[in-house]
Amino acid sequence: MSPDEHNHSELSPVQLRVRALETILSAKGYIDPAALDLIVERYQTRIGPHIGAGVIARAWVDVEFKRALLADATSAIAALGVVNHVGDHLIAIENVPGHHDMVVCTLCSCYPWDVLGLPPVWYKSAAYRSRAVSDPRGVLADFGVVLPEDTQIRVWDSTAETRFLVVPPRPAGTEGWPEERLARLVTRDCMIGTGLPRRAEEIPT
Repeated sequence: MSPDEHNHSELSPVQLRVRALETILSAKGYIDPAALDLIVERYQTRIGPHIGAGVIARAWVDVEFKRALLADATSAIAALGVVNHVGDHLIAIENVPGHHDMVVCTLCSCYPWDVLGLPPVWYKSAAYRSRAVSDPRGVLADFGVVLPEDTQIRVWDSTAETRFLVVPPRPAGTEGWPEERLARLVTRDCMIGTGLPRRAEEIPT
């Protein structure tokens, strides 16, 4: 088996179709492969969940910033200067004891790319988009998030104009931690509402 054949065998059917489409469009001169590589590299290394994690960590230690974030997430994050552009209408929603928020896009896959990077595959799936609305507690359980029965769950529907960022509760036992270490507790899923932050003992000193 040649190296190319070996690489192709490791790709999913969807990835193979994407590669074939890219090859055709490149051959016809509709797209520039180098430009595509730069876009992918940007979202994989420069833009991603680590941006959102830093925002959440700042909100955990800075009361004024948290207040500004919940009032106008677009302006608050832009003021940090961590990204060149923040969605025109990004809304931060806070998870607190007894109340849990999660985010979905029922129509397609609208997502705060500039803060969370590329959306996960499951976020774009028809199963998640339908069940998140009809059975949010069941979906959370599938992700390993089992909430008390009296916890109110609210589902927010993203659109092309409005995106959401969930602010999860700060884990116990993290008093006095610097922002950099706190950010390591924040997962992509907990900023969507389908997960919880890591526990303090999971992050080494």
